[in-house]
Amino acid sequence: MIASLKGIVQSKKPEGVIVDVQGVGYHVCIPLSSLADIPERGEPVFLFTYTHVREDALQLFGFLTEEEKKVFTTLLGISGVGPKLGLAILSGMRVRKFIEAVNNEDVSLLSTIPGLGNKTSARLVLELRGKLPAMAPGGEFYSQSRSAADDAVSALVNLGYKKPLSERAVEKSVKGGSSSIEDIIREALKYLTENK
Repeated sequence: MIASLKGIVQSKKPEGVIVDVQGVGYHVCIPLSSLADIPERGEPVFLFTYTHVREDALQLFGFLTEEEKKVFTTLLGISGVGPKLGLAILSGMRVRKFIEAVNNEDVSLLSTIPGLGNKTSARLVLELRGKLPAMAPGGEFYSQSRSAADDAVSALVNLGYKKPLSERAVEKSVKGGSSSIEDIIREALKYLTENK
């Protein structure tokens, strides 16, 4: 499975981008909401990719962030949602806004996405609850599951730090790229001792 591509943008159109990787051109379908953020022709690009294999086709779907890819693959786990609808959902709404809409159970906002009616939107809210990447208070994504961040906060509180301060330290740690609970706690403690 092709998990990512790093190459040069050969062409950039609504139906997808062609990424030249050492002389091989890969056609990658991307959400329309990300098209403006794709570099111009001749410039380097890095995409997280999902490989979809069917009897008659092999398709690549590309994303600028891991979170976007995670939301896409989570959508594919829902009955009746294939890659085409998954891409349409992410094309109709920025990933952050989509996660907020699901978390807030905003069916009417989700229904504004082309291809999604009230019934499908309500089913998405029901089936996606607790499965999407969590967002920190500042609007940034936690790169790992919320439980690891929550466990780190709990550990810091047990060490005697106040909860709001612990949450801030964990958020900084996660934004810094820490993913395992040990790394999160280590970086958070560093932040707490530096900001006494």
